[in-house]
Amino acid sequence: MRNLQAVILAAGEGTRMKSDRPKVLHGICGRPMIAYALDLAALSGVKQPIVVLGHGAEDVKAQLPHEARVVVQGKRLGTGDAVAAAKKLLSGSGAVLVLYADTPLLRRTTVQRLIETHFKTGATCSLLTAHLADPTGYGRILRNESGLISGIVEEAEANAAQRALREINVGPLVCSAPALLAALATVKPSAAKHELYLTDIVSHLARQEGTKIQAARVEEIAEALGINSRSELARAIGVIRQRIIEMHLHNGVTIEDPATTSIDYGVSIGADTVIHPYTAIQTGVSIGKRCEIGPFARLRTGVALGEAVRVGNFAELVRTKVGARTRINHFSYLGDAVIEDDVNIGAGTVTANYDGKDKHQTHIGKGAFIGSDSVLVAPVKIGAGAVTGAGCVVTKAHDVPPKGVVAGVPARPLAARPTDHREPAAGAKPPLKAERASPARRKDGQAKAKPAPPTAGRAIRKVKRAAKRAGAGARRRAPAARHRPERAKRVEGRPVRAKAAPRRATRPRARRTRR
Repeated sequence: MRNLQAVILAAGEGTRMKSDRPKVLHGICGRPMIAYALDLAALSGVKQPIVVLGHGAEDVKAQLPHEARVVVQGKRLGTGDAVAAAKKLLSGSGAVLVLYADTPLLRRTTVQRLIETHFKTGATCSLLTAHLADPTGYGRILRNESGLISGIVEEAEANAAQRALREINVGPLVCSAPALLAALATVKPSAAKHELYLTDIVSHLARQEGTKIQAARVEEIAEALGINSRSELARAIGVIRQRIIEMHLHNGVTIEDPATTSIDYGVSIGADTVIHPYTAIQTGVSIGKRCEIGPFARLRTGVALGEAVRVGNFAELVRTKVGARTRINHFSYLGDAVIEDDVNIGAGTVTANYDGKDKHQTHIGKGAFIGSDSVLVAPVKIGAGAVTGAGCVVTKAHDVPPKGVVAGVPARPLAARPTDHREPAAGAKPPLKAERASPARRKDGQAKAKPAPPTAGRAIRKVKRAAKRAGAGARRRAPAARHRPERAKRVEGRPVRAKAAPRRATRPRARRTRR
């Protein structure tokens, strides 16, 4: 079994990022940058990586797994000095894998190839290199006449011939633990730089008798990208996002427009699901098979969708579980909710989950129908098969019973939702409309029932009739219209005035009497 240790360098301040946040905590597709280096160490078989911290050490430490061992580099005097800070935690046997927290694009296969190269060749030190068309900003790999690596020169110290070289040092390496510890004890910071770099240690090892320096090359040029600025961060986000989308496409998910779709790390999507353009899915979301998402949908952390769920345009979900075949077609916010199977969520539905201090849950039962523009003030439960009318506000703790029907602001119960929509049998009486109880009694002693309150349609017709009557009265009281100007016409050569139109007969007004 291989004895492999790992050191992750995460002490850099990242001044070019122009941020108060430590560079390694900037997010890439839903994760802090350092998480990718921690994954590489874990996938390489290292259970307790050593993480070297510096700027913002406490903030970074809070994001590390409990098994990580932490050391703090007091004065940041280069990458070699950072490895020296971890010296006390390194054992004197086996090999040491050195990773950089600001190089998140390395693939697992690339690091595995580097480790395999080191152990199979029996090398003292193995480097990861790349050939770039434009190597500006990177250290160059120096080789001797035999093609063996003889050292690494930083760009600032390279001459014209060395700057013309295209093979660059990516950064990560695997080194024999005894050789690394001996070099750390021997190599000192240069008087000119007052800093010790890891490349100085590699160059020192290359000059020793009996040492062998090997190299493994990256397959994808993007893997060599180190993040030191916001523009490089944006490039890294684009590369990782494209990798995530390619993985889902390979697994049977249709993504109509990958360029406008954002899917974070750690998202699970079932086969035959369709993702429409301009959809954003955050880390920790689970989507079942045959779902349809978007366009312009946003699924935030904590969302779990069952099979055949529809989430349409301008819908946002967070910390919400949705049952199979539920439809959330448009313009809805659902937060901290549990929605069972076969529910219809009308346009504009909002679960008001936050009361200014705490967040509360909304529960919607199977087969419920939530009308458009409904507001459900949590904590509240909507029973199975229940209906909320359009625009109603269901206030907190006023649960709707199964098959109940509510409407209004605040929501009040109406008639129960019918369970059977088929035509009634011959001779059967039609269902009665909702009635209000009245204390009045009929002659037979039974309580009389008043008709239901006027509906909106009846109220509108009543207003129209009143307006019509008012208009008729106004016409009767209006003064007589002015006559048209007299028009002359000629009859046999002499002008004749036109006769005025006869006045319209009116009925005498009926005398009103008080009763």
